[in-house]
Amino acid sequence: MTGQTQQAEIGVIGGSGFYELLTDARHVDVDTPYGAPSHAPATGVVGGRRVAFLPRHGAGHRFPPHMINYRANLWALRSLGVRQVLAPCAVGSLRPDLGPGRIVLPDQVVDRTSGRVQTYYDTGAVHVPFADPYCQEGRQSVLKAASSAGTEAHDGGTMVVVEGPRFSSRAESQWYARAGWSLVNMTGQPEAALAREIGLCYTAVALVTDHDAGIESGEGVDQESVFEVFQENIERLRSVILGAVELLPEQRTCRCATALDGLPLPFELP
Repeated sequence: MTGQTQQAEIGVIGGSGFYELLTDARHVDVDTPYGAPSHAPATGVVGGRRVAFLPRHGAGHRFPPHMINYRANLWALRSLGVRQVLAPCAVGSLRPDLGPGRIVLPDQVVDRTSGRVQTYYDTGAVHVPFADPYCQEGRQSVLKAASSAGTEAHDGGTMVVVEGPRFSSRAESQWYARAGWSLVNMTGQPEAALAREIGLCYTAVALVTDHDAGIESGEGVDQESVFEVFQENIERLRSVILGAVELLPEQRTCRCATALDGLPLPFELP
């Protein structure tokens, strides 16, 4: 499709274990200059709002974190009319007080990935502000939705994004914790930065699945336990995301909406 007709206003990018969101949805094939997205987005209506859902890892967790086509995923959502993105994800905790099952709204990110395509801007001098990577309006909407659903969500924290697909060594995990960071994840970058580069509001919604290797004894985290905890909490997270969709502002007044003002973009945005 060309993106001339708005199919959605809000996008949800699902993470590990979060593969379905909408009922009575239809899939829309979207071509992008960056190749195919992880999966054809599914569009539908939630509380009167048009929503597009895209599984970050593809159907059946096809793509590991370092092989996800982040540029295509976000471009596809924008082509459908999306301007606000909610991004649920699985994270490890670097703090004893943020245990498995806790929902956290990070307000900062540290990028420790390598080798990933980090930008849409391969020509020209386009430097997008990124001091505050997550949308304040989006974060407040999720916090309100969590409260309404009877779920406590922790407000704030720094999420460090590692290359993966392996989990951190104990020394790495202890290093991140000593730096004062709260969460560790494998997909938050370059996703957040790319969203900012094409003028999208982006809100990470982190579900803690484990205490990372640095703050526990034994073998540390493993894939089976991560997926198990995520599945145990998936309906609660889904409820919060659906509630947040209805609470997101219809008119954007946040800094994300004006982040590209005055910048000489080397291409036309859809």
